[in-house]
Amino acid sequence: MFPIVEIPEIVTHYSSYYEGVFSEQALLQFERYISGLIVSENKTVEGLNRFIVNPKRNQSSLNRLLNRSPFSLEALNKSRLQMLQSQPQTQYKAKKGVVSIDDTLLSHTSPGFEDIAYLYDHVQEGYTWAHNLVNVHYSDDQTDYPLMFELWKPVDLEQLELGLRELEIPLKASKEPLKQSAPKKWRNYLLGVWRRQAKKDKRVAQLYDTKLAIAQRLLENWCRIHPNLRLPITFDHWYTKPAFCRFIDKQLQRFYVGTLAGSDTVRLKTGVATLDQFAQRLKLEHGQALKTGNPPIFRKISFFFKGEKEIYYSYYRTHHIPRFGRQRLVINFRQPDLSDTPTFFISNQLKWHAKGITRIRRHRWPVEVYHEEGKVEGLDQYQVRNIQAISKHIAFVAIAYSILKLAQYDRSLHLKLQSQLKKTMLDGSAPQWRRNTQAQLLWSLGTFIAQGIDQGQTLADILTPLTAIYDF
Repeated sequence: MFPIVEIPEIVTHYSSYYEGVFSEQALLQFERYISGLIVSENKTVEGLNRFIVNPKRNQSSLNRLLNRSPFSLEALNKSRLQMLQSQPQTQYKAKKGVVSIDDTLLSHTSPGFEDIAYLYDHVQEGYTWAHNLVNVHYSDDQTDYPLMFELWKPVDLEQLELGLRELEIPLKASKEPLKQSAPKKWRNYLLGVWRRQAKKDKRVAQLYDTKLAIAQRLLENWCRIHPNLRLPITFDHWYTKPAFCRFIDKQLQRFYVGTLAGSDTVRLKTGVATLDQFAQRLKLEHGQALKTGNPPIFRKISFFFKGEKEIYYSYYRTHHIPRFGRQRLVINFRQPDLSDTPTFFISNQLKWHAKGITRIRRHRWPVEVYHEEGKVEGLDQYQVRNIQAISKHIAFVAIAYSILKLAQYDRSLHLKLQSQLKKTMLDGSAPQWRRNTQAQLLWSLGTFIAQGIDQGQTLADILTPLTAIYDF
């Protein structure tokens, strides 16, 4: 990484959207932070500060931005989404847009962070110290970006117990010795009481926020802000819970596409069967239909996702799914001979076809991509310890990611950089725009050195402060 001698054009071009969020001095630190996230390999506060030599500031300035600056995270996120609406390509698409829900672990090697927990990582197949970030994400065929997000916090057992007692929820005296003798068993007991009572009393439910509760709150806020933007909502198997689906259907009055596992069940005329069993039965019927010249059970469907044509072989019909009620069930294979593993989707829209349901469900994938690319931008690369500072860092990463998404379509920014870099065309993905920004900063560095020489400075005088960033 080379020294940064000016805030890159891609950051100053969009900084006006955030002038109402920050004070004048805090806005400068914000610009420096976003610049470092976009171009620096080291996303920690120390790493971001070291390479920005002009305007040079002490590292404490960035620390104050995270720890003491009183700006509103809600106002910051509102400004980011307003920024994204400035270009038609990144605006919400009422007919093609999809909202998805997912969470990701932000892993660390030690427990020295506020609200960190020892969580199971399904990717690594083992436990790790991590924060868990819940995201509500937007996607259409042109773009995608995070809408709202919140860090899950592990349960505070003392506060939970106090809250249950204040609400006069009975706790067995025989279980109380577990606090000292078997803390894990006490935790499981207390959470079990909470789960049972939360179904009956909203006051109990409010004592602790699960990931599902956070997702519900984020979706509710989103729908309140955009009452007329009725985008479908999609999610994976973990979030496909009966109560969550009912919340989206009845309370939010929105359409959803959820995901079931092969071990989930469907009620048939012949009784209850697992979806795996049902899919195998349909495969046999499909084979017989092909042999006898009857219409196939699994029909070929196709649609474009992010500009690429995708093909599936689909069965769809309305079925009774235990605990969910009547749902539109879609069973998909990717191979024409149905030799691959099927996927199972459900929707509360009983007249939708497989093509529409599968297309909507396909738009859950971009939130996974954001989690991967966001970690490249520094999503999990923080060293600040308190949860407020961590939340601000995550919000800044979302801004850096959104800027890289928006820059791909912004012709006025293209013209500015084309003039500086002497390029006839600027386009490409977010990683390409990161490289475009690095190229512009390298050009600025060369110009900075040339101007110093023109003003009579020696090369040694110019390079000494620039090379000092490597003395560590």
